[in-house]
Amino acid sequence: MDRITTPFDITSTAAEVVEGIDLRGRRAVVTGGASGIGVETARALAGAGADVTLAVRDLDAGEEVAADIRRTTSGGVVDVRHLELTDLDSVDTFAAEWDEPLHILVNNAGVMATPETYTEQGWELQFATNHLGHFKLALGLHDALAAAGRARIVSVSSSAHFRSPVIFDDLFYRFMPYDPGAAYGQSKTANVLFAVEATRRWADDGITANALMPGSIATNLQRHSDGSEPPNPLAKTVEQGASTSVLLATSPLLEGIGGRYFVDNQQAVVVDRPTDDMTGVAPYALDPGNAERLWEVSLELLGSRD
Repeated sequence: MDRITTPFDITSTAAEVVEGIDLRGRRAVVTGGASGIGVETARALAGAGADVTLAVRDLDAGEEVAADIRRTTSGGVVDVRHLELTDLDSVDTFAAEWDEPLHILVNNAGVMATPETYTEQGWELQFATNHLGHFKLALGLHDALAAAGRARIVSVSSSAHFRSPVIFDDLFYRFMPYDPGAAYGQSKTANVLFAVEATRRWADDGITANALMPGSIATNLQRHSDGSEPPNPLAKTVEQGASTSVLLATSPLLEGIGGRYFVDNQQAVVVDRPTDDMTGVAPYALDPGNAERLWEVSLELLGSRD
């Protein structure tokens, strides 16, 4: 398997990555499109001509962002639909109401380092939001993605996946003391494993999925952090942070390729331990056995069949 490299790097912006790519006639969904890198991901896709749906919890915030994107681009249609990833009925409704081919699904929304919180099903909040909600959404949109012919799923992960593999024996901290950073890391590992298994299962349907680390960006995602971290010399703007998501959604270099993890617009190298710049990927996050097991466990939790 040849490693994918691109002309872009840590400084590239989403607009630079998508320059020259024509997305007219394509439909995209960006979850969490009302804040952070979701806004700039949606802006770049719309600017290239895609019709973009912002899937958001707060419709008012979503409409404000959509209006701003319309003002700053002359590309595709931008609309807003409600989606609450921890509300399974909301996820089902969103998928059921989608009635056209879907070319790009960017699973961007997420929560980070939250206090110990559980959903009504008893699922730890970060795993429920970051993985299970997006997993159910992708299942519900499978037919729309398949109808597009060459659809891509973008799974926004993080270098925090180094904090924890998926702990299959204690997914929801029934026995281990709760650690918000480790719980976030587990959910981000799950995001990579989803891309691996979705590609294996759905490539014959014309659907591929890749995962990425956007980088260190100051957004609302860090609202549960205490702010004590020192300045990060590798910090990015939101426009730079959105670039790898847009690369995976649009680059011809990724046509028909999935199950990989990217950092700073390059495919990451598997490492034995985290590096200072966090540009690698842990072997457990790409392990096919882990990916298949997570898929089956997720189906069981959701009471779904695939």
